[in-house]
Parts: sequence; C-alpha cells; structure tokens
Amino acid sequence: MLIKLNTIEDVNNFSSLCSQFDDDIDVKQGRQVIDGKSILGIFSLNLLEPLKVIIDSDNDNSKIGFYNSIQKWKLDEVV
Repeated sequence: MLIKLNTIEDVNNFSSLCSQFDDDIDVKQGRQVIDGKSILGIFSLNLLEPLKVIIDSDNDNSKIGFYNSIQKWKLDEVV
C-alpha cells in the first residue's frame, strides 16, 4: 500500500501505530527499506514522496487490522 505522511504528527502517529503490531512492518522508498517502528528511520526518507508499506505476517487478521488502521494516509496505487 502506498501512503503519504505529510506532517511530523503523521510520522509519530504512524510509527506508534506500527509499534502496536508484533509483526515486521517495512516502509520502502526506492532501494531503502526502513522499519516502520523507527521514527528516525522514517524521517531519513524523502517525505515529499510516497512510501510503500508492507506488513510481514502470517496472520490475515493482523494484516487486515493494520491496513485498515493506516487508511487515512493511503494514496491511490497509480501515484
């Protein structure tokens, strides 16, 4: 899923939300892959550009819950 984090508060809220999940959550931009639970890692990315978010989980309920939780930052996939 592609997301856009526009403010410092968005980054803080996103990272806090990721920390609520036991699963690995990757934030990708180009060749960089950052742990979604790392605020400093996310700030190292170019936040003017979209970020690709992937949760690595065998639990479908966990995946659905996570993706539903980040809908407010979701971008259309054609960006």
